[in-house]
Amino acid sequence: MTLPVPNLDDRTFQELVDEAKRLVQKRCPEWTDHNVSDPGVTLIEAFATMVDQLVYRLNRVPEKNYLAFLDLIGVRLYPPTAARADVTFWLSAPQPEPVRIAAGTQVATVRTETEEAVVFSTAADLAVVPCELGRLATGPATGTVTDRTSELALGRDVPCFGPRPEPGDCLYAGLSAAVPGCAVVLRLDCRVDGVGVDPTDPPLRWEALCGDEWLPCEVDQDETGGFNKAGDVILHVPAGHATAVRAGAPAGWLRCRLLPAAPGQPAYVASPTVRAASAFTIGGSVQALHAENVAAEVLGVSEGVAGQSFQVARAPVEPTGDPFVVEVAEGDGWTPWHRVDDFASSTPADRHFTVDLGSGRVDFGPAVRQPDGSVREFGAVPAKDSTVRARAYRTGGGRRGNVSAGALRILRSSVPFVARVENRRPAVGGVDGESVDNARVRGPMTLRTLHRAVVPADYERLAQQAAPGAARVRCVPAAEPGEDPDGASAGGVRLLVVPAGRGDAQGRIDFRDLEPPADMLRAIASWLHERCPVGTRLVVEPPLYQGVTVAARIQAGYGAAAGPLKEAALSALYRHFSPLTGGPDGQGWPFGRPVHAGEVFAVLQRVPGVELVEDVKLFPADPYTGERTDPVGRIVLAPHSLVFSYRHDVQVR
Repeated sequence: MTLPVPNLDDRTFQELVDEAKRLVQKRCPEWTDHNVSDPGVTLIEAFATMVDQLVYRLNRVPEKNYLAFLDLIGVRLYPPTAARADVTFWLSAPQPEPVRIAAGTQVATVRTETEEAVVFSTAADLAVVPCELGRLATGPATGTVTDRTSELALGRDVPCFGPRPEPGDCLYAGLSAAVPGCAVVLRLDCRVDGVGVDPTDPPLRWEALCGDEWLPCEVDQDETGGFNKAGDVILHVPAGHATAVRAGAPAGWLRCRLLPAAPGQPAYVASPTVRAASAFTIGGSVQALHAENVAAEVLGVSEGVAGQSFQVARAPVEPTGDPFVVEVAEGDGWTPWHRVDDFASSTPADRHFTVDLGSGRVDFGPAVRQPDGSVREFGAVPAKDSTVRARAYRTGGGRRGNVSAGALRILRSSVPFVARVENRRPAVGGVDGESVDNARVRGPMTLRTLHRAVVPADYERLAQQAAPGAARVRCVPAAEPGEDPDGASAGGVRLLVVPAGRGDAQGRIDFRDLEPPADMLRAIASWLHERCPVGTRLVVEPPLYQGVTVAARIQAGYGAAAGPLKEAALSALYRHFSPLTGGPDGQGWPFGRPVHAGEVFAVLQRVPGVELVEDVKLFPADPYTGERTDPVGRIVLAPHSLVFSYRHDVQVR
């Protein structure tokens, strides 16, 4: 049972007026007119109003004391977190030399009459590397690769796959240079030989060789209809693309792999052919944050006394990126001071400061009078009249940065050879700063654990503190029963992190948005290593995902249009089988919970306009490769794994 909060004075305005009138009757019995029209009653009501305001302030004393106590135990409001998105810079034309886009380049949304522009800044340098097609080869995914470059040079038709196309057959394209993070155009001249395939939905997957593994490429545009006509294929190559040797030649290798046909998807009967091919780079992508960079900002001039405070000009301070560093002018240079959480361990010689990221306030160490009358300084004091500045920081963050796909299209500074900019996927991860009400709730939990991770709930709560942009955190043993027979992982802790994100209008989530950023994982690991027991083996990683594909046939009710009903049914499936919004309570699919076909019937039957759910099939799918197996009635998830909706299909009758 929680302790009741005392009401120091519970009298209301009317009770104060009535009490004053009773006192008037005792002290002045000759005053008999107590109606509201009497001037004396007017004075009584005026004083009662003033006393009522004093009572309200008095009753807020416990709240003020509570917040002051939270401040004493080190509870601070969490600052907002910046949203992030991959931004693509498109060139006006292919360039013979690399085009370099510096970190900090700003892009923004369109400013309107009612809303200011949302500004993003690139987090790293981007080099758009030129390339051309150097090699063309064919072969299976794991077998011998045959070089077809000479045949292509002679104008012969090169078959993309084997005589009888089988899943795993590949067409390899070797670029003259690796193009990490770039957008590449493959210009292909193909004949109409790929018989049997649906040109709008071919079972193909483009991949790039990154080190020792093939990673998927995002296909921005495919005009070839599955290698059945001339056109361009625009690929976004992963950032890890590197030069490697295949077919006896070093190149930046790309490949198009033939996948097993999905249920209801036509497959190739004969191999398509290519008679001419070329390649060039047309753009590049880099991550951008909803934050602006501020460099060398002067905070003020030191007075040479302890306990000084300065304020940054553009609060709040975004917590990611390089550490916040304050510099003090000494002689002809700048001396860096180091940020600490508090001054408890600071000596008078330590150049320490604290910063409240939410408000942007920078504090230097105080001087405290000791019981014996002496004064002790906690931290050094900047010399009098010396200039204090912030070396660099980022400002921004909040939910406002979660803009939709295509919203970032304004380039705020001119970049040579760049024609336009866009974000192909929605920005995710933006979280507003913490409210005072939430800090009140967090105070007792802070006292209970004293910032130490002991039980799983402590690890999860502290991880949320380190990374407010994480939507879900799950603490599990480092190894499941039976996975570690030698006991090497005994006592280890594994944290599964699901980043905050959002789907499109239909509820579909891009699988890449469920991959936590590397800096988020590093921040959680660094934060917890300082607070977990000594010797704890800690692993911070994303959970395993089990892809689920639903193929359903429904019957529309009287008057229901087939098109909108299909969209509503697909939206219900994508939202229910989601790691963020799915599950029975809509708070995300429970870890390890299996998927039953009967549950799909229930989800579809609740869609308005559905008369009858005639048939449902469940297909386990690999969200990394897109491969699906035979239909099953129940999909069992590995412990502590989540589901991911992969290309549902609904037919309306």
